[in-house]
Amino acid sequence: MGTSAQSEPLSWIGIIRLGLVQTSLGAIVVLTTSTLNRIMVVEHALPAILPGALVGLHYAIQITRPRWGFGSDVGGRRTPWIIGGMAVLAVGGALAAFATSIMGTNFSLGLLLAVFAFALIGLGVGASGTSLLTLLATRVSAQRRPAAASIVWIMMIGGFVVTAIFAGAQLDPYSPQRLVAVSTCVSIIAFAVSVIALIGVEGSARNSEDRQSETTVPKPPFKKAFAEIWNEPRARQFTIFVFVSMLAYSAQDLILEPFAGLVFGFSPGESTKLAGVQNGGVMAGMILVAIAGTAIGGRALGSMRLWAVGGCVASAIAFVGLTIAAHVGTAWPLKLNVFFLGFANGTFAVAAIGSMMGLANHGEANREGTRMGLWGAAQAIAFGLGGFLGTMAVDIARVMIGSPAAAYGTIFAGEALLFLISGMIAARIAPKALITGTTSSVSRNSGIPSRLQPAE
Repeated sequence: MGTSAQSEPLSWIGIIRLGLVQTSLGAIVVLTTSTLNRIMVVEHALPAILPGALVGLHYAIQITRPRWGFGSDVGGRRTPWIIGGMAVLAVGGALAAFATSIMGTNFSLGLLLAVFAFALIGLGVGASGTSLLTLLATRVSAQRRPAAASIVWIMMIGGFVVTAIFAGAQLDPYSPQRLVAVSTCVSIIAFAVSVIALIGVEGSARNSEDRQSETTVPKPPFKKAFAEIWNEPRARQFTIFVFVSMLAYSAQDLILEPFAGLVFGFSPGESTKLAGVQNGGVMAGMILVAIAGTAIGGRALGSMRLWAVGGCVASAIAFVGLTIAAHVGTAWPLKLNVFFLGFANGTFAVAAIGSMMGLANHGEANREGTRMGLWGAAQAIAFGLGGFLGTMAVDIARVMIGSPAAAYGTIFAGEALLFLISGMIAARIAPKALITGTTSSVSRNSGIPSRLQPAE
């Protein structure tokens, strides 16, 4: 019987403590994907493809997520994997800053160290992030999953903001030594906060009787466990849903601000503010799902599956609006459209994460980490491809069509189609009987009472 059936559900304080770990993870990652990116391109005058390739490497490395999840399944505890992953991530973050700092004087050595550092970052994010989500999935009651998903991701965004403010204040006037010092401090603080936040949260993974009985049960090899999960129809469908939806979600990351500049004449400052408007919409969508998806008076306002489908459809509508904006121009309410896009994306993202947390408990017992790793790998690969494919598609469309506005409009229409396809996939993942959550029987596979299982 899995740990989730034996342990008390996490309290709100416990959820917030795990959110602090996600905050710490985000604090390290944001420096490597934004600050170091700018320093390579501006201070060192290197081509933008270099930091793009390094960030892509950190996403590609996360294809190992299922293996880390499997390791935590076999061991029965998630905390050591979270702490170990955060340690690797912290070292990678500090090393990446050092590598960037010496690129101006010794490019070859700096590049070699940067490749190694970003590989460590990918490994650290994969190991810690997978086990963190698995711990949430197995220890948070179904009624609290929407709020838990929102809290954890809002706290991660908070980590982005706090780190950006702190690092921005400490990095001026810029020097390579200051960059290394600031990044190292952020890594050390983030790791320390993670360790402190995790103390006592997971508790004992299994009681003595379970440990004794499980020693006689042979542990399957990773390949066999992974194949079993891939053969689970819902796990496989959800993997495809995560990949397609996250591909659509990430494809606009690098093209929305240039679109605002080229078609609407936004200045760099105005386009940056537009990103703030979008993030505000994301936060609003997350909060809505947290409130509506959490049981109010014993009844949640819609299932996670319903919110995921609705978020995908709303995102498609927002991209249709941007497609129209590309042809209408300045007469279109771009800021309102972008806010709605962020709102729809936030709704879909939290609902998808909440569904992920719920579905992790369905199927063969003691495979939660491997399932979460599979979906995390699909998400990471989609994110890595999304930004690259989005920019490449715009460049190709501009050459073929000749009009920047029409080129961007074509790509936005493609993203709308991807979100509609994602919504259709999500709608078919589980039969209706598994969405209502009205029964009180115990699942044969997971050992979790049905009333605590997700309303997908």
